[in-house]
Amino acid sequence: MKDLSPYTGLIKQIGELLQAGRAQAGRAINTILVQTYWQIGQHIVEFEQGGKAKAEYGSELLVRLSKDLTHSYGKGFGRSNLFYMRKLYQAFPNSGTLSHHLGWGHYYEILKADNDLEISFYARQCEKENWSVRELKRQMKSMLFHRLALSKDKAGVLQIAAQGTDVQKPADIIKDPYVFEFLGIPQQYQYKEGELEEKLIRNLEEFLLELGKGFAFIGRQYKISLANRHFFVDLVFYHRILKCFVLLDLKRGEIEHHDIGQMNLYLNYFAKEENVEGDNPPIGIVLGAYKDHILVEYATENISNQLFVSKYQLYLPDKALLSAELEKLLEG
Repeated sequence: MKDLSPYTGLIKQIGELLQAGRAQAGRAINTILVQTYWQIGQHIVEFEQGGKAKAEYGSELLVRLSKDLTHSYGKGFGRSNLFYMRKLYQAFPNSGTLSHHLGWGHYYEILKADNDLEISFYARQCEKENWSVRELKRQMKSMLFHRLALSKDKAGVLQIAAQGTDVQKPADIIKDPYVFEFLGIPQQYQYKEGELEEKLIRNLEEFLLELGKGFAFIGRQYKISLANRHFFVDLVFYHRILKCFVLLDLKRGEIEHHDIGQMNLYLNYFAKEENVEGDNPPIGIVLGAYKDHILVEYATENISNQLFVSKYQLYLPDKALLSAELEKLLEG
């Protein structure tokens, strides 16, 4: 029987070329489309700025333009699309700042943000983390920019808006609060910690998206045996950027001081028993529905390990409240 392996290799090579070519073509089409829509937006803005034209067409310009363009060129020129083409030009007056990695679907969502800081952040972060449009929509809905910004000072807010976020140290992976709305647990439902853990694992893709870039899932109920006693870490991850284990302990209610002490024990164990050459010290996150800031302050004081205490919530943040808090921070 004739050896088909060279032929199989040929098929594989052609397939890889086709996939790469199609991906490249798709990116090129997206880039051209975004640039074209930016230019359309530019023409609309410049037309609106003309005194006589503005007086003649007034606020009904987009309505009229939508009807005429749709009649002449078909779908894609609804009033909403034209509105965001105009906003694309206004938000990115220099076309060279547009990303070649983001399609019109990304920009359409990003431009729904309320201000220039948010728009800049989501554009940078979307490119850095290679979010799909669906992932971008979820991050915007969960108010990611506001949650990250409120943990920084004014200069820090402006920095992440201009550059996005980079993971360089343990604190960079921490959010407060974490938002688990994707679990679909009603606010009044009396769930157990094990049930919360189970639902997070079932929705691992969304959970990893909320945790952020660099997390790899290792296991749940990770067993630790010490002095004939057994302990179980709820969730264990490895962070490929920071090169360390990340231990996560879930609490259904308020975080108590002994929860912090227990996590410190886990961190000491992992540092001595689980780490191998090249691993950095592990990170611990105690995650509960409530926390008392003073108790946490005293319970974590003088702990040398990288131990963090955060809240989670099962519903989306209040947009108006977070926006008001961020505005106060920026005014300060």
